[in-house]
Amino acid sequence: MKIHNFNSGPAILPQIVIEKTKQALDNFNNSNLSILEIGHRTEKFIAIIKESQNLVKRLMGIGDDYEVLFLSGGATMQFSQIPMNLLTTEKSAAYCVNGIWGKKAAEEALLFGNVTIVSNTADKNHTYIDSNFIIPDNHTYLHLTSNNTVEGTQWKVFPNSKIPLIVDMSSDIFSKKIDFSQFDLIYAGAQKNLGAAGVTLVVIKKDLLATTNHSIPLMLDYKKHSQADSVLNTPPVISIYILYETLKWIEAEGGLAEMEKRNLQKSELLYSTLDSLPLYKTYINKNDRSLMNAVFFIENKELEDLFLKECKSNGFIGVKGYRTVGGCRVSMYNALPLESIQLFCIFLKNFNFKMN
Repeated sequence: MKIHNFNSGPAILPQIVIEKTKQALDNFNNSNLSILEIGHRTEKFIAIIKESQNLVKRLMGIGDDYEVLFLSGGATMQFSQIPMNLLTTEKSAAYCVNGIWGKKAAEEALLFGNVTIVSNTADKNHTYIDSNFIIPDNHTYLHLTSNNTVEGTQWKVFPNSKIPLIVDMSSDIFSKKIDFSQFDLIYAGAQKNLGAAGVTLVVIKKDLLATTNHSIPLMLDYKKHSQADSVLNTPPVISIYILYETLKWIEAEGGLAEMEKRNLQKSELLYSTLDSLPLYKTYINKNDRSLMNAVFFIENKELEDLFLKECKSNGFIGVKGYRTVGGCRVSMYNALPLESIQLFCIFLKNFNFKMN
């Protein structure tokens, strides 16, 4: 039975990336060593880091005014690493709380300085994006989550901010063409659109990096990681290699314009199917629906349980919604083929008709 992987993360990888990784596990770059054995400061691996940094810049269309770092700890580590580097008890930061991850990021920042919640969509269970807010000029930065994996919302137009704009792009990075130069710091856990779990991408403007002047622990200091070119200590070598192969795949497939075209095609097909069938309920504001994570519900709990059971038996895995939200969720990251959504939409129709 063919498996259709709708997991939200760790998520589906391009097949060619898996094949390349298999080769590297056996013999990395004709070294007669596995990628699991290679020294992280060897010439062959440093070349992987350098080319990965170049690939990130090419895909983003940014220049040498940005630093590209590969760090550990996942995006969750960045919730504290960002304010630890940029905030002090005398300063304030602005946060948008449009879902669970924005809320967690704001809570972590409170450990290091003052936080102003400038946007909070909890009043409607985070079913929309609130972009109608005032950005305080006297704050150190504005933080938001570009795509809310749990709730199924996504920023389509980013705020025009006079203060540094920091964005958690963990679940929609490189899924569409955008102007990356509008951001001062971007971070993303790799396990959705960038590769395998274990490495976190951080892209930071050098001007912002220059403001991190207070003393913080070595392994949490962006400047130290930048000076060491992401090998301050032993990095997650295998995860960086998989990220490298994934970036190569994105570029070879046509870059972000092609990713956006494919992702629009998948999401439009899925949402139009859900909207046409009365059994499935989507509560997200249509203008704010995520291209990456479609969240929907079946109001009868017994039917929903049966639906999820039949999903699994038909090879559609990862459809169960996040534990605090419930319902169903289909994640449509770059590597997910259109065929998986086409077959799932047939399944949605058949289950709907069977239950009516």
